[in-house]
Amino acid sequence: MDKKKVLIVTQEMQPYTALTEISEIARKLPQYVQENGMEIRILMPRFGIINERRHRLHEVVRLSGMNIIVDDDDFPLIIKVASIPEARMQVYFLDNEDFFKRKALFEDENGSPFDDNADRMVFFCKGVIETVKKFGWPPDIIHCHGWMTSLIPLYLRTAYKTEPLFQQSKVVYSVYDKTLESSFKDTFASKASINNLTPEDLGNYQNGTGIKLHEGAISYADAIIMGSDSSPDSVKESLDKAAKPVLQPEGEDYLPAYLEFYQSLLAEEKVES
Repeated sequence: MDKKKVLIVTQEMQPYTALTEISEIARKLPQYVQENGMEIRILMPRFGIINERRHRLHEVVRLSGMNIIVDDDDFPLIIKVASIPEARMQVYFLDNEDFFKRKALFEDENGSPFDDNADRMVFFCKGVIETVKKFGWPPDIIHCHGWMTSLIPLYLRTAYKTEPLFQQSKVVYSVYDKTLESSFKDTFASKASINNLTPEDLGNYQNGTGIKLHEGAISYADAIIMGSDSSPDSVKESLDKAAKPVLQPEGEDYLPAYLEFYQSLLAEEKVES
């Protein structure tokens, strides 16, 4: 019997970054899932604070060389890989000199968000999908961690909805409490409208008072996991409206609950087919 394939897409992960709780969850979850009989792949940005020599990153030439268009400009996508020996896992890094060379994740030394965070997000989300296409590896579950991954559910269900590789994929989005959307400019919708999407296609990511990344992702994902203990009222309203499977893990031992949640989604898929 074929192993089920789980794609973990995350903006952070230990030992490479340790900004929020995402880093720990994104490190422990894939190992646990793999040890329980599933096949995993992990994709994250190659931020400039990641020491390539210490973590032994090297370029994957067969995957590199694509250009990703953001706001009518072409940006080369470089793919690097590193291993976590004690977990027998590989992590793939999406790199680009314009977006990820700086020695910080999302904010400058004064705590001000970078002006191009929206562009970096669009580049990363589209780059993830194009990289998985190059893998030729059809994921059964695509689990997105962090606001920087929040456009992936939209793209998979609109711009890439006819892509055979993702036809059976269940998209899970984890909601965490920290986002930087308040610093995004009015041009966000036009930048994020890739592959002939229109700003109207991003309607669920805007509510008249600003950008709402979690709410948009919730509307397009198949299932939601509450990754943080707290969440804004607007997220709770979106969850009520969406009527989708939601996991609210409790306590330190959350990994079995995540695995069970995956298995319930995969069982649903069998019933549907």
